[in-house]
Parts: sequence; structure tokens; C-alpha cells
Amino acid sequence: MNIHADPTVCIGAGHCALRAPAVFDQSHHDGTVIVLNTQPGTEHQADVQAAVELCPSAAIWVSFTP
Repeated sequence: MNIHADPTVCIGAGHCALRAPAVFDQSHHDGTVIVLNTQPGTEHQADVQAAVELCPSAAIWVSFTP
């Protein structure tokens, strides 16, 4: 699982950081998404997927390439 985020699209809602704090954070400067772990373990998969679905601006996504 590879995590991708586009901070230029992010509106700073913070759902990702609240749902998956081991994977996402927010910039203290402007509140946009910061990916803390681009390849989290499978134990974070459900939280990451929920964060992706909750993101109102579709600024984060997951790829499953080897």
C-alpha cells in the first residue's frame, strides 16, 4: 500500500489526521495534509481507506503497486 497526497488540493479539513494519525498529520503552517508514512503496514489499511473516503477534496489516495 502506497499513500499519496496532494497538498495543493487539500482544504485542511483534517479527517485524515483524525482517522489515521500514524499515517497522516497536518501542516502547522496551513493545515494541509502531511503523509508521515508513505508505506504503512496492513494494520493501518482500514484507517487509511476510511481517511481516503472521508477526504472532502480527494487530496489523498492509495495505490497497491508492488
